[in-house]
This record gives sequence, structure tokens and C-alpha cells, in this order.
Amino acid sequence: MRAVDAFRAAYGRDPEGAWRAPGRVNLIGEHTDYNDGYVLPFAVPWGVTAAVARRDDDTLRLLSLQDATAGSDGEDAGPRPMTITEHDQAGGWSRYVVGVFWALRQAGHHVGGADLVIDGDVPKGAGLSSSAALEVAVAMALNDLYGLGLAKIDLALIGQKAENDFVGMPCGIMDQAASALSEEGHVLFMDCRSLTTRNVPLDLPAEGLQILIIDTGVHHELADGQYARRRRDCESAAERLGVKALRDVTDLAEALSRLDGDERKRVQHVVTENHRVQALIGLLRAGAVREIGALLNASHLSLRDQYEVSCAELDVAVEAAVRGGARGARMTGGGFGGSAIALVADDRADRVREEVTKAYDQHGWAPPRFLPATPSPGARRLL
Repeated sequence: MRAVDAFRAAYGRDPEGAWRAPGRVNLIGEHTDYNDGYVLPFAVPWGVTAAVARRDDDTLRLLSLQDATAGSDGEDAGPRPMTITEHDQAGGWSRYVVGVFWALRQAGHHVGGADLVIDGDVPKGAGLSSSAALEVAVAMALNDLYGLGLAKIDLALIGQKAENDFVGMPCGIMDQAASALSEEGHVLFMDCRSLTTRNVPLDLPAEGLQILIIDTGVHHELADGQYARRRRDCESAAERLGVKALRDVTDLAEALSRLDGDERKRVQHVVTENHRVQALIGLLRAGAVREIGALLNASHLSLRDQYEVSCAELDVAVEAAVRGGARGARMTGGGFGGSAIALVADDRADRVREEVTKAYDQHGWAPPRFLPATPSPGARRLL
């Protein structure tokens, strides 16, 4: 295992264990998690491995085997000593690691120092949530090493707090929960208010289907600020409507009659997206996997027109995939770049790839990457 070998080389001792947490892709339920709504993600085969050993002092020593695991801004990837309380020393990918230590201590857990080696293989820039994978892997390691006794959903919440309050990204709970709680061959249905979850079987091979990730290879820099703005729009609309969160809107027509501008559009997306998640679950229960494509298409149109988080590269990928024979397609993740997904019959997969590649070539864009979206295991201890 690379992380373990690198740990021995860097620190001259064996790690006490190695933990792995996956990235995620979201089948449907976009921008609903921070509105107390419903989501349906699953874990992908790529993730982050953390080899970790405790220390007797308050020092953290960090080493990444990649220059850009979980969003590094290019700092030196060599061992980086710091104390847990020296927050200002954390930058790039190390913010997510130090944030987990900080969040555990904020929650009253006794966590000392540690030596860590991080090894990640989540495709860079694809929007598959390498940051959540890093947070969950580190949180699981510390939970085991320090005997904290936290459940996996608690580890997901620690990761979310680290990202919200330490890193400064106001994400919902979906990414960390998908990384921590997913099961192989299943999608994770989650109620983001109650935090109840249920893994629902998704046997694509039995239906002659596959979900293809189309990595656009682009990330528009306005994403983080626009994400926060969308969240503010939703919170403001909920306040005007007198509900705790947009999940509580039951009469969409009445709600829309009381709103205008951006708030009106955000409410329309969130309310209808929650219904699409529930409808898709119903189709899966009925064994009608082939029929979910229309919901994916509707989700993309809503994200493009009502939530306004798509971009030209995502729109072209979705339109070309459907033109090439996909049963449905949509952008996935926060938006403004990253990836789309397409539900494709096995015998149409090559045609879909060709059509999307041709469309990108016609726009003068670099060709996208195509990745198999296989529902994979959630976070676990490897060693």
C-alpha cells in the first residue's frame, strides 16, 4: 500500500493503521441538502487513503503523495509540521485535515497530535468531492485511534463542520454522508433534515445499463462565491415564506406567487428536485431503472434554468449524450464545471462517447474524460 510505504519512509516508523474514504457522484438531488431536502448519491471507486499514527504531543505532520489531493493550491507536498492550534499554518489541502482535528476538539473530543500520509486517486477537478473523502478518512482514523466511539454519520457531520467553519465552504451534508455511509451496488437515499439514510439497490449490469461520468475538465472560478449566494437566496426565500427550510414548501404555486427574481427560481428548483428524488426512488423500488432518465433530464434543465449553476461545457455534454442515445443525463455536483452523468445502455456507450467528444471538438474544447460510475463501498479501515 503506497500510503503505508510512504509513511515508513517519511517518519521512520509504522503507521497504526490505514483508512480509505471514497469520493461520490450524485444521481439526483442537487442543492437540496442544505435546504433540509432529499439526496441520492453513491460512492465512486476513487478516494483518499490516510495512513496515520498518534503522537505524544500536539504536533501534526502531514504528507500528501499528490500535489493537489483535495484541492491543494500547489504548496510543497513534503512533510509539514504544525501544532493543532496553529490554524494559520494550514493552507491548500492541509486545511481539510487540520479542520477535522479542530472540529473534533470543538465537539469536546480529546484528540492529540498525529503523523499522517495522504494518498488520493480521485480524478482532479471532476467534482467528485475529494475534500469530503479526505475529511471522512481522517475523521475515521482519529475515531479509531483515539477510541471516540462515533458513528459514521457523526464522522460525516465532523467533516461537514470542518468544511463549513474551518475551510469556509458552506456545503451541505451530502458529500460527507455519501463517503461515510455508502454501500457497494447501492445508492444512498438521505433525508438531510432527520439524517436518516437507506441504501437502495442499483444493479445496473442486470439491466444492461451503466452510468457514465463525463468529466468536462473545466472549473469556473466563480463557483465558490456563487454557491454561497445560492444558499443565501434559499435562506432568504424560506424566511419570506415563513418556513424553516425550502423542504417545507408544500404548495409550490402559492409560494411562487409570493416571490420574484432569483428567490422564485431557487424555490422552484429545490421543491421540484425533492419531488424528483422521491419519484426516482419509487421507480427503483418498482424495478423500473430504465425509466429514470427523464428525471435526470428534468433535473438538468432545472439546474440550468432555475438554479443557474450549469455552464456551456456541462450543457453541451448533456445535450450530446442524449443525442447519442443516453436515456438521460444531467450535471452533477455544485456546478460551473466538473462533471455530468449519463444513464446509458451498454450497447450505446461508445456512441455516446463519440457524440460528446465530437461536440467538444466542434466547440474547440479539449476532449472530456469518460469514467465508469460504479456504486462502490463507503469509508472503511484497510489496515
